[in-house]
This record gives sequence, structure tokens and C-alpha cells, in this order.
Amino acid sequence: SSSAGIMLLDILVTLIAGTVIYYYFLSKKKEETLPFKEGWWGKGQKPDAEDATIRPFKVETTEEELSDLFRRLDQARFTEPLENSCFQYGINSVYLRKVVSYWKNQFNWKKQVEVLNKYPHFKTKIQGIDIHFIHVKPPRLPEGQSAKPLLMVHGWPGSFYEFYKIIPLLTDPASHGLSDEHVFEVICPSIPGYGFSEAPHKKDFNSVSAASVFYELMLRLGFSEFYAQGGDWGGLICTNLAQIAPNNLKGLHLNLASVTRLGFSHVLSVLLGCYLPGLFGFQDEDFKRMYPFLEKGVYRILRESGYAHIQATKPDTVGCGLNDSPVGLASYILEKFSTWTDPEFCNLEDGGLEKKFTMDDLLTNIMIYWVSGCIVSSMRFYKEILQKGIGTQKHEKLPVHVPTGIASFPNELMHTPQAWARKKYPNVVSFHYMPRGGHFAALEEPVLLAEDVLQFVGKVEKQQLWKKK
Repeated sequence: SSSAGIMLLDILVTLIAGTVIYYYFLSKKKEETLPFKEGWWGKGQKPDAEDATIRPFKVETTEEELSDLFRRLDQARFTEPLENSCFQYGINSVYLRKVVSYWKNQFNWKKQVEVLNKYPHFKTKIQGIDIHFIHVKPPRLPEGQSAKPLLMVHGWPGSFYEFYKIIPLLTDPASHGLSDEHVFEVICPSIPGYGFSEAPHKKDFNSVSAASVFYELMLRLGFSEFYAQGGDWGGLICTNLAQIAPNNLKGLHLNLASVTRLGFSHVLSVLLGCYLPGLFGFQDEDFKRMYPFLEKGVYRILRESGYAHIQATKPDTVGCGLNDSPVGLASYILEKFSTWTDPEFCNLEDGGLEKKFTMDDLLTNIMIYWVSGCIVSSMRFYKEILQKGIGTQKHEKLPVHVPTGIASFPNELMHTPQAWARKKYPNVVSFHYMPRGGHFAALEEPVLLAEDVLQFVGKVEKQQLWKKK
């Protein structure tokens, strides 16, 4: 009878409505966070208590260090490059000879040490290892304003020095023609195993470990609310920090947002995106940077990722050689500063290295690796992060709900389309395709990056977005 039909329909509608309501309201669990990683990375057994004092630190250099370096540079052995090969086979040794000659005869490390020490450096023990950081406060503050704490994290093969050109723009924007509506105090730590931060002595120190250590650092400095910025590993560490402490992080700014968990929809969008970009949410600029995909996606990554495969499997083997030879170390690092700044630079005799950077800046970064002897431990970070496979870790599966700003630079190694970034970071409040620049954005295009950070924080503050998470 018809009444039975109506009853069935009623029951069905009620069931569907109930299911929808249940899933929408009740099963919207509290946003899942990443567990804080409580590790102890010191030598030997863990002691009962840890000294939590924050100690001033100065970069210092000894005559022995310098004479040892010069002896090694004098004894360098070079190989002839292939004719007309430029940087296509890696660094060009004709150019490398010029670098070494500059390093020996013109580069003034003592002067650069003074440059490094112009910002206040500190060290403090966290989870058993000494963490190095610089902490730069604004020289002056506009009336009635307080400085916003900003954690900035570098990547490989960079260092805290990458931020030396952007720090004044963020701590004193008005003097550099930028808006001083928001002024920052900047905290730049060295990732453990990089620069002047002690290397972990135990296995398994990955990006989540680094994020946990930096979270503890910020709390120890008295910051329960702060912003974070990073690219490369720094971007992953800051992402993990946003997953561990979403209530402490007011905003996350990235100049590399990588999505490592690629599902069927990603694969489909790559295959069909060149025919129907709009269907997959690809903007014109995404399309330009992604296609032809074989060339810009597959081949470019294959050409550029050999180092990562080595470092994610046998970092110590190559690392020991680089730690023994300053020329080897320079060639390994400089090649990255060439190709990752612009892939076309491999067709230039000098790798285009001095188009965007000064030789002093490049050698200062290399010297931070050399004097601290950290190349092996910096390379091991790849193994710790990647050894369990890509896309398998909990942090790769968790979306990030902290307000996010993304500055997408055109020469970045791998372009992440906006649609993919928004899946991983559902709370993207600003996504900008930058007009120029590559992987080492803070060092290469400090003004562009600073402006993007300032406008992002402006949006977050104006709309109080962190309160609406």
C-alpha cells in the first residue's frame, strides 16, 4: 500500500539525514595532532637532569683551523672538465679553480666571522644536544606595538646564514621601505647536525624530532604564540611543528610546500591536467610550471635527485670524503646553489653562481659547514626522514589546520600546484606565484620573501585567523 511506501521513504530519509548529521557534527573529531616526539639524542646514557640555561655563543676561528684549511686548498687536485660542458656534468672544475683561488687569496673569513657575530648567538641543551640559534630583536618599535616572534628554519645545504639578508627587513621593515604594521623578532636555529647545533648521537632524528626540539626552544624562550617560516627541510620542520602544536602556532609561511602523499587523484590530474587543467583546479601558472610533465616533472627530478638517493641511503660514505676535502665540499654545495637557483644555469661556464649571490656569501655558507665539520650529519637527515619510505609517515597523512601562507617560486625544484597544496594545507590564506627566484629564496630574493611574509601575517592578524582555527 502507499502508506507503507511513504513510511519506508520516511525511514530512509531519516536514516540518511541521521547519517549526514552524525558524520558532520559528531564524527568531526577534534583535529588530529602529531604527537610531540620526546627523544634524547646525547651521547651514551640519558642523565637524570638537563641543564636548561641559555648561553651566549660567538662564532670563533683559530689560526690552526685556517692554516689547516689553506694547506688543504694548496694541495687540491683538479680534473680537467669536458670541453664546453659548463655545469651540465655537475660543477665545472675550471670555475672551481677560480673559486679556490678566491678562497685562498681574497676571501676574508675573519671579516665574515664579524658579519656572523653581528646578530646575537646562543646555545641551549634540548633533548640531550646543544641547539644553536640567533635571536634578533627589532632596533625600534612603532608606538604601542610589540614584536611578533618568528621562527625561521633553513634547509640543506644551507644554514642560518641564509636569513642574514631578510632579517633586517623583518625586524626593521620601515628602514627598508616596507610597511611597519608588523615587526618581528626573529629566531633562527641551526637544525641539529647542521652548523653550530650539535649533531644527534643516536639514530632516528627526523623532521618530527627537529620540530619537537624547536617547539621546546620557543617555549623556553617564553613564546607560547609565534609564527614559523621555512623552505626545504625548514618547510617540513615548520609543517610538523604546526601539526604538533596548532594552538601555539599563529601562522605558517612556506616557500616550499611539498606534498609527498600522492593518491590516485593526483596521478589522474597529472595525466589529464594538460587537457583539462580547469577540471583539476590548475591555474594557468600551475600549468606553465608543470607541463610538459615528462620534462618538468619526471626528467628534472631524476636529473636533480641523485644526491638525495645517496644521502637517504649511504650518507656517511660520500660525507666522509667531503668532510676531509674543502674543495670537495665546495663543489658539492656550489652545484646545488647553481642548479636550484635556475635550471638554465647549467649551460653557463660559471654556473650563474654570481648572478644572484656574492662569492663571499657562498663561501661563508660553505665555511659554516667546514669549520663545524657537519656535512656528514647534515646529510644523514635525509636518511632519517626518508628511510621508511615516502608517504608512509603519520605527518604525511595529517592535514595542517594552522593558517598558511605559501610563496611559490618559479625555479623551485618541484612545483606544487595550488590545488594540491590546499589539500594538505586546507587553511591557505595566501598563495602567491612569485615573479622570480628559486630554492634559496631568503638569500636570493629577500625583499620578495619579506613582503610575502609581511602581507601574510597582516591577513592573519587582521582577521584573527588563528582564533578561528
